[in-house]
Amino acid sequence: MTHLPYIAASYGLALVLTLTLAFNAAWRLKTARTRLATLERGSLRPVQPATRPETAPPSTDTHTS
Repeated sequence: MTHLPYIAASYGLALVLTLTLAFNAAWRLKTARTRLATLERGSLRPVQPATRPETAPPSTDTHTS
């Protein structure tokens, strides 16, 4: 009896898993770069200053000293 089918199957499985992980990593890198480009394009717009309230809100501290 030869062990060739088992050896070929294990090498084939290792190859399929390696290719699957490589393609998944490439796909995730592509989508991450696309999202980063979208975010960077959005940050090129001028930033509007935050509006500040004219008066401070009343304190909720009930402790008097």
